[in-house]
Amino acid sequence: MSIRRLPEHLVNRIAAGEVVERPASALKEIVENAIDAGSTRIAIRLSSGGLDRIEVSDDGCGMSPVDMALALERHATSKLPDDAIENVATLGFRGEALPSIASVARLSIDSRVMGADGWNRTIDNGQLVAEGPAALPPGTRVTVEQLFAKVPARRKFLRSAKAEYAACIDIVRRLAMAHPAVAFSLEHDGRRALGVQAGEAREERVAALTDRALAENHVIVSLEREGVRLSGVASIPTYNRGVGDHQYLFVNGRPVRDRLLIGALRGAYADMLARDRHPVVALFLDVPPLEVDVNVHPAKTEVRFRDPTMIRGMIVSGLRRALDAEGFRAVQHADAAALNAWRAEPVSPTPIGAMPIFEAVAYNPSAASSFGDRRSGFITPPPQARAEPAAAPAPEGQSFPLGVARGQVARTYIVAEADDGLVIVDQHAAHERLTLERMRRAMEGQGVASQALLLPEVVELDEPACDRLEARIAELHDFGLDLERFGPAAMLVRAVPAMLGQADVHGLVNDLADDLAAYDSALSLKERLDLVAATMACHGSVRAGRVLSVAEMNALLREMEVTPRSGQCNHGRPTWVKLGHGDIEKLFGRK
Repeated sequence: MSIRRLPEHLVNRIAAGEVVERPASALKEIVENAIDAGSTRIAIRLSSGGLDRIEVSDDGCGMSPVDMALALERHATSKLPDDAIENVATLGFRGEALPSIASVARLSIDSRVMGADGWNRTIDNGQLVAEGPAALPPGTRVTVEQLFAKVPARRKFLRSAKAEYAACIDIVRRLAMAHPAVAFSLEHDGRRALGVQAGEAREERVAALTDRALAENHVIVSLEREGVRLSGVASIPTYNRGVGDHQYLFVNGRPVRDRLLIGALRGAYADMLARDRHPVVALFLDVPPLEVDVNVHPAKTEVRFRDPTMIRGMIVSGLRRALDAEGFRAVQHADAAALNAWRAEPVSPTPIGAMPIFEAVAYNPSAASSFGDRRSGFITPPPQARAEPAAAPAPEGQSFPLGVARGQVARTYIVAEADDGLVIVDQHAAHERLTLERMRRAMEGQGVASQALLLPEVVELDEPACDRLEARIAELHDFGLDLERFGPAAMLVRAVPAMLGQADVHGLVNDLADDLAAYDSALSLKERLDLVAATMACHGSVRAGRVLSVAEMNALLREMEVTPRSGQCNHGRPTWVKLGHGDIEKLFGRK
């Protein structure tokens, strides 16, 4: 079979298969062109998720009739003034998008340069069908209709209108995050779906496009190293999602999807989030053009860094520093569903003074049983709470962010009074985080002190579990846990970390074996050590059900206030919540 040169229309269709996969791909290319044109306002209209119609209007620099004709030719672009493609600073640069779209849809371009008349050019599946004057304000309007209508082999692989619309709004959301100086609006089938104003602060723009609650539950990330600048917004660990689709990475203003981000986020949030929970982040990297290659993917959604290890380390360091600076902070507001779970006592029509429970009965301990007999329907089991008289006057709550302890509920929760509300602390979750941070500090010093067992304990496991533990004996020794193999299916425990106190040795070794089975091969050494420390800390913390004195409760609160990341336990759950005065007033109908 002889080799032949492909005709121009077939070349364009092949290129369209790489660049234009679906309506969202076409929308991305057109909006990027609008941004590169210096627009300050971009309006988008979609019909049927972009399957029937995509319209993008901007107020950018516009095009002359001559430039418009060139723009519809392959590999014609204004974005590369010379041959140095490695110095590209715009979102687009190949000059393939418009001719590729025009080869598989009806593409109409109306454009006007300031001080000149407008012009229209319409291409229908590769054929010029109309050209002439057009009335519009300065800028450009691009309309794409019936994408892949004449390419049924491609059209049938498109998804439903709802699915295509979801992909389109995700593209617009990412581009809007990257360019807060530009106003964006999106209408779908005549309904306004998205709108952001120009000039917003970056954190405000990210919150507006993800979740408004992020505005009060985020940290600002800022780090500069070796000419690379990292900035952005990241949620505090207790503000998280069940899926990882709210994680955004931008390189030089370009939205990219990179596995580097996934690994870096896992490292940064290690021991602060459960493995099935994901943070909300939007990170912006400004990298010298020579340090990143943007020409590695047809749709420009992937990049390649010259030094990916440095970039990953920078993301982890930047996030860690920002999160550490927040100390004991947790999600700021009480959960609405939890507040709604409170039920007001029904109002009785009987006047208060006439209610039988207020009959004049002198209370004394010996009469309590007879009172209970007479009012058996009224007496309920005693509440699971306890308040202890303070040996000295309690300090004022204003002195401490987490307040001062006032009591304990269900032998699990510490109730404290702060100047701005009521603080409830999960004593086990809080102490678990404090124990982990103590372990880390010990590891950075001379290692974790161990406590020898009077009688070594034998823990029976299956053989693969014993093999995994035996392979990590040296690492576990650094944490104060001394193990040795005891036959094919058992481990002998000679010492445990001293800070764990009376730990459940069997439970600890079993949990370590399970964790190593689940995650060992996928984790780096540091991540593995963090995993071991977190598991040990869980076993060494104050358990729910233990009665604490007021002094012990206050000591726990004070340590939380000075310990990094104490706002969440090792699994990402909050260690404390606050009911503000306003929330309490709402519960009692005062607001």
